Amino acid sequence: MTETLPQPAALPPLPPLPMIELGPQAFAAVHALHGAVEEAATTAGLDPLLLELVRLRCSQLNGCVYCVGLHTDSARKAGERDDRLAELVVWRESGLFSPRERAALALAEAVTRLTDRAEGTRARRAAQAVLSEPEAAFVAWAATVVNTYNRIAVTSRPVATETP
Repeated sequence: MTETLPQPAALPPLPPLPMIELGPQAFAAVHALHGAVEEAATTAGLDPLLLELVRLRCSQLNGCVYCVGLHTDSARKAGERDDRLAELVVWRESGLFSPRERAALALAEAVTRLTDRAEGTRARRAAQAVLSEPEAAFVAWAATVVNTYNRIAVTSRPVATETP
């Protein structure tokens, strides 16, 4: 007969880390950076809906439930179709995304997951084939900014109960 050992008691959840409340100037600077990137991306000719897909994909990778909801809603309001939103998580296997979108998504993923340098090189080459240099740069900037927002949102929410 197998005996069940008692489990250690769960630690209480941690309260949110109030990054925004304790660093309003820093958050305002992130927000200003977002505005500057949006303006420059528009000037570079990037479609706002493509940038929304980039932000949504980065948020999916980062596991930021707040930002996934926000960017899904924003993409829908901008006219994105539900089938494309549903397949964004598997965009490489989907036939619903254009070469420009695929290149932008690959570049955004490479910016989000910095540990795979080869992935970054492949993504840069793919972007170079279909995006202008300014377009590629502002896709990377958009990914950088949303990754910052994701980290703020994820870090600022309550931390679930843990076991030691």
